[in-house]
Amino acid sequence: MHGLISKIQGYSTKDGPGVRGTVFAVGCSLRCRWCANPELIQPEAKILYHARRCVRCGACVDVSGGTIRLGEDGCVIDRAACSNLEECAAACFYDAYEHVGVTISAGELAAKLLRDRAFYEQSGGGVTYSGGEAALQADFFLEATKILKSESIHVALDTSGYLPWKMLAPLAEAVDLVLFDIKALDNSVHRRYTGADNRLILENAKRIADMRKEMIVRLIIVPGVNDGEGEIDARLAFARGLGGVVRVDIIKYHRLGAGKYACLGLSDPMESTPECPDAAAERAAKKAADMGLAVTIGG
Repeated sequence: MHGLISKIQGYSTKDGPGVRGTVFAVGCSLRCRWCANPELIQPEAKILYHARRCVRCGACVDVSGGTIRLGEDGCVIDRAACSNLEECAAACFYDAYEHVGVTISAGELAAKLLRDRAFYEQSGGGVTYSGGEAALQADFFLEATKILKSESIHVALDTSGYLPWKMLAPLAEAVDLVLFDIKALDNSVHRRYTGADNRLILENAKRIADMRKEMIVRLIIVPGVNDGEGEIDARLAFARGLGGVVRVDIIKYHRLGAGKYACLGLSDPMESTPECPDAAAERAAKKAADMGLAVTIGG
């Protein structure tokens, strides 16, 4: 069984308890306009171009067949016309091009993750599947989970919940912890900013809660989108109503991934949206605490 992943981020402390190895899967079922990892949305490998690394040597231009030209600030790539971008990237001597997406077997993935077993054990940590949407590759991650669990490794799944229950259920059952993202309770807001209806997401959240599975609900706060008092109250009330939620994580929208859009030749759909201020996150956290929910800002 093989899967497509971007990377393994070691020594992570924001994706569940303790020190964790976080696996970023390629491919997502949502199209969140604020996504910090746009290179993981489409389910195939990508090539990013980093203009800041480019010295304008022209090596990639020479093999592009006219689909790449030198501009004032680096290369201008006609991605729609370029049929040999892999070859062009390979011609670069300065690492201006970055490949994202590697096919790996479940056994290879588990073996890489087990190298940090000592850190997991000392910190009460483990492994987290993130993305993208890892559950879109449920069979692959389920096989890796079986190997990790046979070695007594704690495993968590970070999911949007937007996929068929028959696909999500076996993986959710196999892991120890589910980190469940709820983007918006207002369905019109959810459709506008994620490209999808939220009813399946909310149904799947309830189904996971009914499993008596340990859950952390994650609520991103995006200024001007889902930061209204009513929207925050509604999401927190939904989380409290699930029962068994061990914690709510308030996640502040940030601009750290904004540069990736340019690297993919895309425009940033949230370019004019400011980062979430500390005060807004603190207000949401206070509301959660007042409802009797354990809460953190940032996870």
